[in-house]
Amino acid sequence: MVTFLPTRPGRLADAPAFDRTIGGAESNVACALAAAGHSVRWVSRVGADGFGDHLTETIGSYGVDVTRVARDPERPTGVYFRTAADRATAEHEVAYYRAGSAASAMTVDNVDLTAVRAARVLHLSGITAALSGDCLELMRELTAPRPGRPLVSFDVNFRPALWRDADGPRVLLELARRADIVFVGDDEAREAWGLRDGRAVLDALPGPGLVVVKQGPDGAFVAGDATGGAEIAAGAETADGGEATGVPGGTGEGGGTLTRVPAPRVDVVAHVGAGDAFAAGFLSATLRGLPLRDRLRHGHLMAAATLTVPGDLAAPPSRSHADRLTALDDDAWGRLRLGPGWTQAERADEEADTP
Repeated sequence: MVTFLPTRPGRLADAPAFDRTIGGAESNVACALAAAGHSVRWVSRVGADGFGDHLTETIGSYGVDVTRVARDPERPTGVYFRTAADRATAEHEVAYYRAGSAASAMTVDNVDLTAVRAARVLHLSGITAALSGDCLELMRELTAPRPGRPLVSFDVNFRPALWRDADGPRVLLELARRADIVFVGDDEAREAWGLRDGRAVLDALPGPGLVVVKQGPDGAFVAGDATGGAEIAAGAETADGGEATGVPGGTGEGGGTLTRVPAPRVDVVAHVGAGDAFAAGFLSATLRGLPLRDRLRHGHLMAAATLTVPGDLAAPPSRSHADRLTALDDDAWGRLRLGPGWTQAERADEEADTP
């Protein structure tokens, strides 16, 4: 969607003007992965309008393949307005104008499934499932078990305002159980499923090979097979053919490795988009076949890049820069403090408080 941000803090009702940008869970992940040096394709539908032009041109400018984005002459591109406040606070406001949008009209028949399935990783979001019955059918088709399917990454992204009935939490649990990697915040697990702790989340998701539970400033943990994703690492750095594709829109502690990594301290500018950036960092490290601890650290670093800018997208640290930070010992990692502009530093000790 095209996103409009108020030019000054406060209520939407009091905003005198807005800055235009882009937003969307799957496209955010696609742009971040492409900026990190991966080969990425975004598959979607936008209107045959100026906003559709803006979306495809902007996302394409990150190096994302947008050739499989269809233009719908009858439906508009979705837009929304939001404040910069943290989504978990009462000050956060969002106004969606996406009913009847081109993306909400995606179906099994009008999406290029061959292009979608050509990737090593297919990243999906629970937001798409909420847009329409056809979108939900598409999500079920893409998460259906079948030989040779890509590694399916699923971010729960529970947005109560998008669901027209009470079936949302049940549908999201169904889709999550069919994925290979699941991302879920502990706050949305409580809101959607009434799950009060990480143990309950893992018990509710017995199917995925890896379950990543995000805990905000407290960090994140991942449970599952430590080799999860290693099978796609071979050839992951090649640029020919899709490596990761985005379509918009458990494992118990006894069932595999449980790895926890605290988040570095971050001087936050805005929270929106951090979850998508975290997923991109984790998936980038997965494509490289890195250990689970390093995947979580790369997720935290990519999230920190987004947390220190006003919009949904930020320039990530260079791969060598992120690798140096990821390699820090536990004490040095615990002393990291990242602020605006930290990703532009040439060396880790120029931007990180590591006394």
